[in-house]
Amino acid sequence: MNLKHRIEGFVRLGELMRAVGSNEIDSNNQQQVQLDAIVRSERAHNGWFTDENVRKSLQAHAEWLTEDKLGEWAKRYDIPENSDSKRTIATVLAGNIPLVGFHDILTVLLSGNQVLIKFSRDDARLIPFLLECLVSFHSEMKDLIRVTPGKLTDFDAVIATGSGNTARYFSHYFGKHPHVIRKNRTSVAILTGDETEEELKMLGEDVFTYFGLGCRNVTKVLMPVDFDLDRMFGAFYSYGEIANHNKYANNYDYHKALWLLNGEDLLENGFLLVKEDEQLVSPVGSLFIQRYKDEQEVASYLKENEGDIQCVVGRSHVPFGKAQSPDLMDYADDVDTMKFILELQ
Repeated sequence: MNLKHRIEGFVRLGELMRAVGSNEIDSNNQQQVQLDAIVRSERAHNGWFTDENVRKSLQAHAEWLTEDKLGEWAKRYDIPENSDSKRTIATVLAGNIPLVGFHDILTVLLSGNQVLIKFSRDDARLIPFLLECLVSFHSEMKDLIRVTPGKLTDFDAVIATGSGNTARYFSHYFGKHPHVIRKNRTSVAILTGDETEEELKMLGEDVFTYFGLGCRNVTKVLMPVDFDLDRMFGAFYSYGEIANHNKYANNYDYHKALWLLNGEDLLENGFLLVKEDEQLVSPVGSLFIQRYKDEQEVASYLKENEGDIQCVVGRSHVPFGKAQSPDLMDYADDVDTMKFILELQ
């Protein structure tokens, strides 16, 4: 199966994902109807996978799957038109947000290699169905996709994503194989104090999208010592509906009670707890802030924590509101997985 056909398959998949993501279902298109049914029932299997968030993820991923974008991405590498000596790349997927492992699968398949997938039980319905559709577009894809519910065997390299604890386990278990092992990361935002109300509102997208569960979600904001927090609270007002989600609300209530019991200073508005804290990762329902005196202090903080930061949001960094809209070349942990696969010996 040549590269052109692989790209064509993903372009068709993108059309499907775009239609369902935008909730513009053609009742005569059976695949759209089936995917829509899965989307509508996801919350029953994973309470964090709301209809809105799953469709948002489908749309975001569909943005990659155009002939122009896939073709431009492929041209950056020496991808063989036909791979006669396919390697098997095992992928261990996370399930913290919808479709979080899709990019790894796309990378392996576009490179012309075989992917061996171990799904997270938290996201075990969406990608499998999308892969079924991909095979229906080009039957040769079936030979490039393997799935295992159990132990990974017979592979040449591995790309695994998990928590800090599982990353240590992965490093030990897969240490003899070429590997990319990812652990938990998070994202930070830098405010200068000159941000407009619209920019602060868009920062809310980076904080609240997917309930803040993704590694590209902002859980820490660095701000000047004299920044008025009321500006941020006011800009976040439109996200207040998030408090109606029971799992989010439970986290909010739990940490509010815990911190008040411990005598912690915090501010809250009914759907977000804001606490000054040097830690990087704030719990769901909360946001840590840290005030700085000068740019050198910011630079030092980013340098000290660079191994735990996925992306930085701000005027000189990832634009506000775009943290959860990465491009194809925005590789997790800044590890170019396409290059890693193509350079395997």
